[in-house]
Amino acid sequence: MEGIVIKSTGSWFTVMEDNGSKINCKLKGQFRIKGIKTTNPIAVGDRVEFIHVRDESIGLITRIFERNNHIIRRSTNLSKLSHIIASNIDQAVLIITHSQPRTSTGFIDRFLVTAEAYHIPAIIVVNKIDLFNEVLEKYHNEIVNIYSSIGYPCYSVSALKKTNLSQLKDLFKDKKSLVSGHSGVGKSALINAIEPGLDIKTGEISLVHNKGKHTTAHTEMHKLSFGGFIIDTPGIKEFGLLDFEKSEVAERFPEMREKMHECKFNNCTHVHEPDCAVKLAVEEGKISKSRYLNYLSILDDSYFEIVDWNK
Repeated sequence: MEGIVIKSTGSWFTVMEDNGSKINCKLKGQFRIKGIKTTNPIAVGDRVEFIHVRDESIGLITRIFERNNHIIRRSTNLSKLSHIIASNIDQAVLIITHSQPRTSTGFIDRFLVTAEAYHIPAIIVVNKIDLFNEVLEKYHNEIVNIYSSIGYPCYSVSALKKTNLSQLKDLFKDKKSLVSGHSGVGKSALINAIEPGLDIKTGEISLVHNKGKHTTAHTEMHKLSFGGFIIDTPGIKEFGLLDFEKSEVAERFPEMREKMHECKFNNCTHVHEPDCAVKLAVEEGKISKSRYLNYLSILDDSYFEIVDWNK
């Protein structure tokens, strides 16, 4: 029998067969996929083969089919292991908010860089636009301009007021979409708004820290009535990058990738070298300063000390 893993809860995996029926499965033996050392050998989105055991009420996964792609982050434990968030994804959708809680551009860029590294198209959805005042509206326009100008589609919505939700339905239709973001940005509320029958648990914002509380405990894939799947993930506090060489980081920034071949040196790091096309583009306003600073942060936080934009 074959199916797709739609939920992972430690050692148990819920597998949906092609006919829509679901079965709880265990993993047979120890698997290692393509030498990737991860905390989870099987991820939501994996296509697997299984056999029935215990009067066919339980399944035993015997094979994991080759993945088209996957996306990972550093494990939350203290080890250097990675954690596969999901596999076989058509697009990665990052839900952000400018307030209650605020999503930093550093977090946004780390997510986008990771999606670029795994060749997964990324989209930004700004939720809670109903909270905008004049200051937030201006900031929002700046953020949308930065990311849309380099090729990342941006959507502005409100789960509470149900604003622009038809755009999200079109976005998710017939796609397998990973939905991610900080706790409290309204991932579950947005999913419920476009597919009310799912009735996913939603949380509240801490009045003390202005941060969200975890409501999604495990990554889970939900089938959409209008076509496609949404992979709902637990809220992520930080997005640590893995398996990156410093020389590769600039290639994951589309606007830098476009300019880097004009640099004087082939191995230019775009930090201290003369005749750097990337730094020139930043000075001319063709590459945003926030994106460049986040690039430097990914390389090494100490680089902030040698960048003086007042010169």
